[in-house]
Amino acid sequence: MANPAKFIREVRQETAKVTWPTRKETLVSTAMVLVLTIIAAVFFLIVDNVIGWAVQFILGLGA
Repeated sequence: MANPAKFIREVRQETAKVTWPTRKETLVSTAMVLVLTIIAAVFFLIVDNVIGWAVQFILGLGA
C-alpha cells in the first residue's frame, strides 16, 4: 500500500521542477489563441457561405 505522505512529497518535488510561464508569456499565448480562433471562425463562416451558395446554385434552388 502506498504511503500518502510520501506521495505528497513526491508531487511537491515534481511540481518544483516545472518551468512555469511568465505573466507576459501567458497573456501573449492567450491573445494568440483568441486571435487565431476569430480568424478560423471567419474563415469557416466564409467557406460555409460559399459552399451553401454553390449547392443552391447547382440544385437550382437559388433561382
